[in-house]
Amino acid sequence: MFATLAFALAAAAAPLFARASEDIWGIAPCELCTWQRVPYWVAAALALAAALLPRARRPLALLAILAVVASGAIAAFHIGVEQGWWPSPLAGCQAPRSAGGASIDDLMRSLAVAPSKPCDAPTYLVPGLPISMAGMNLIYALGLSALAAIWMRRGVRR
Repeated sequence: MFATLAFALAAAAAPLFARASEDIWGIAPCELCTWQRVPYWVAAALALAAALLPRARRPLALLAILAVVASGAIAAFHIGVEQGWWPSPLAGCQAPRSAGGASIDDLMRSLAVAPSKPCDAPTYLVPGLPISMAGMNLIYALGLSALAAIWMRRGVRR
């Protein structure tokens, strides 16, 4: 039970840290950044359910691990967008384009209410460290899911 609660806390820590980085350091997230947070909340909820429901602990914990892996997959995709390997399919990641004869007023109306950061502009949290926040998320997701799998495996043996 302790392992699943610790996993829930560690899963919730990732999106909470991302939100804190916005508030403390003024880092603006892009749309892919916000997508990476959702699986962590799902994982935290599943891990809490696993802690509360002993009979369903193993399948719920496995689903929680898969949710963290999903965030890692989104982060890997985001890294590809940052590196220019492929474009993002999300509309929020694209700069607005004008249709030939559009006026400045038409362009201004097409802009989002709140400015958004383009998904292909990496954010580096640690100066001099060439790992973007998406890269840090990928490392965290892989590490957390591996650690949780080890915890789960050890729990099965006991």
